[in-house]
Order: sequence, then structure tokens, then C-alpha cells
Amino acid sequence: MSSDPTASELPAPGLVVPLFPLPDLILFPGVLLPLHIFEPRYRQMIQDLLDRSGKLVMGTVLGPHREALAGAPPVEPMAGIGQVENYQVLPDGRFLVLLRGVARVHVEEVPSDRLYRKVAVHPAEETPLSTPGEEEALGAELAAAIVAHSKQEIELPEGVPVAQLADVLLILLGLPAVTLYRHYANLDVGARARAALEIHRKSPA
Repeated sequence: MSSDPTASELPAPGLVVPLFPLPDLILFPGVLLPLHIFEPRYRQMIQDLLDRSGKLVMGTVLGPHREALAGAPPVEPMAGIGQVENYQVLPDGRFLVLLRGVARVHVEEVPSDRLYRKVAVHPAEETPLSTPGEEEALGAELAAAIVAHSKQEIELPEGVPVAQLADVLLILLGLPAVTLYRHYANLDVGARARAALEIHRKSPA
């Protein structure tokens, strides 16, 4: 996961951007997501956003709706907005895109005059931890849990925010998409961190 977004990368309230719905996919802030774009409507989407802000929302489709992607399945009310970091146009018109998660946003679908869907986004404001002591204690616990769950040797830099550490641990825990989304949508940083740690403690060693 990469560093925190700059203020200029955060979406303005009400910004309208393309929506790319995918089953069980949750775009966390800082995560790099490779995408293979081949459907005509999403080729149009990528071409449009490359000409504009380079931002799009990855909509999470859960439950029975995940089988209806050919139509317009409902997406969860909170989603990840991403910024195109890199892309490649293939000879047949397909795209290979590298998207970086920027922030959690509340989404509201709006009418679209294009082949793809669009949403208006509103930043999702997190509830911060109450004290520096809580930040330090939870940060240490989360870092240790991340190291324990990582399949590779990992050395975390100092000063990573608890919100980001909690997200990393949640990703590593391998939770079902519905469960992962529930924690992803929890904007109370302390509660999200403690929930991730509780699952960690109960998971097999």
C-alpha cells in the first residue's frame, strides 16, 4: 500500500466519475489494482477518464447481485475511488490499467449519457482515535499482527497511520467479501482496528 493521498487527489464533494462495478472487489486506499479492460462500455470509460481526471470508482457488488454484472447491479453505498497510475493500450483496443486507491467515498448513482454508469461521490469522513497514546498502542499491535500474517518477510516503516495498518491487516486476514466490506465501511478508525485485531487473535496461527 502506498502513502496517503495529497489534498489535490481527494475528490470534491459531488464530483461525478465513472463507475466500474465488480463482484466482491473492495478498493482500499493506497492499494494498487491491475485491471484488464475489454468490454466496449469500459473501453469507452477508460478513454474518457484518461482525457479528464483519471479517477473512477470501483463499485462493490455483493450477494446475489454479483451474478448480474451484464446488467446494472446495485453497488454498495461506500466504495473506493481510484486514480489511474499507468496504462497500456493493446493493439486490439483493450487496456491494461494500474489503478491506485485514493479514498473511501459515499456514492450516489446519477444519469449517464455514456455506455457506462456514473456516480456522484462524497468523501467518507473517518472518526480519528481520541489520543496519541491510543494511536501508539494500536499501531504497535497492528504492526505485530501484520508481520505475523504476512507470507513474506516485511518491515513496516515508522509512522504508518492506524487507519492504514488496520486496512492492511483486514486484507491479509482473507475474510469473505461480505465480512470484509462490513469492516471496510466502518469509519470509526479505532473500532475498525480493534475488530481487525480481534479477528487476528481468533484466527489459526
